Amino acid sequence: MDAEFWVATGFVLFVGLVGYLGVHTKIAAALDTRAARIRAELAEAERLKKEAADVLASFATKRVEAEREAAAIVDQARAEAELIAKDAQERLADFVKRRTAQAEAKIATAETQALAQVRAAAADAAAAAAEIVLRSDVRGQLGEDLLARGIGDVKLLAN
Repeated sequence: MDAEFWVATGFVLFVGLVGYLGVHTKIAAALDTRAARIRAELAEAERLKKEAADVLASFATKRVEAEREAAAIVDQARAEAELIAKDAQERLADFVKRRTAQAEAKIATAETQALAQVRAAAADAAAAAAEIVLRSDVRGQLGEDLLARGIGDVKLLAN
């Protein structure tokens, strides 16, 4: 009996003992349990992957909505700024127009007053000149009457 015989006998005894004790079923059950656990982990990973894809799509939708809302806010702000600028420009134009009208009214009043003053001064000068001429040229009652009537006429013209 050589060593190969004893190795073969030991192997057969080992396999018989393993079969008798049911180790092969325990190994198969352990492998089946491990395979079931791996399948469950793969299913969980697939579920998590789908959930992550859904969350990503949700965030993409929210991002698009946020960008659209931001664009709407910017457009509204531009429109309001344009309205404010237009209103300010109209107010400025109205202010300038009113100030111009006030200045023109003041100028017209000043011109009227200056013209009245010039007329009054001219009338006073004419009256004084007429008085001097009439006193020196015309004497007596006729001179006095002409003088009074001329001064009255000049004063009426001045007003």
